[in-house]
Amino acid sequence: MILVDRMALHSDSFRLENISLTVPTGQYGMLMGRTGCGKTTILESIIGLRRIRSGRILLCGRDVTRLNPAARGVGYVPQDGALFAGMSVRDHLAFALVIRSVSRRQISRRVDELAELLGISGLLDRTPTGLSGGERQRVALGRALSFRPQVLCLDEPLSALDAQTRGQMCDLLKSVTRQSGVTTLHVTHNPEEAGILGDCHLRMTDGTVHVMSEYDQPVLRDQEG
Repeated sequence: MILVDRMALHSDSFRLENISLTVPTGQYGMLMGRTGCGKTTILESIIGLRRIRSGRILLCGRDVTRLNPAARGVGYVPQDGALFAGMSVRDHLAFALVIRSVSRRQISRRVDELAELLGISGLLDRTPTGLSGGERQRVALGRALSFRPQVLCLDEPLSALDAQTRGQMCDLLKSVTRQSGVTTLHVTHNPEEAGILGDCHLRMTDGTVHVMSEYDQPVLRDQEG
């Protein structure tokens, strides 16, 4: 479960006050709202990239409010993927395991497992340069999931993709997160994306996170209609 309880955060002139939200264990939460309303700030607070002024953040029942990002054990996919140009795809998938001192045999096995799951086995020895947008996001997703986190946070990971690639990535995200059982919070502006992926839908409005009712939730549209 992801639980944000009455969180407040101040950064220069930008302020969030009394923010609360819940994503139940194993569900895929979609967080929507206007540009600049604070969605990414909330996500970065959950990850530990921003220190909050008051309130609590609980992940899987553990209070992580004062823990650093590494200690929270959250998988994170930023909007641009944030891949390292000098590292191979194999090294990206292994990165989080290497810093956790996992054995070479276990790392090799996990890298192969992820590459097959994400359809990037043929890319393992390539660097991010020259990869398509969809391939780069598959690598970023694999890196985030490599250490089997219980919580996954994604910040508009599909926004730069064309419609066909976005659809393929939605299918992949749905399959991978269901298979892993990871509790997910995904920031997006795309209603169709939210409709395909989301188990629970949250909207940031006037500084408050609201649970969207079944009547307000994104409706899938027939692309040919």
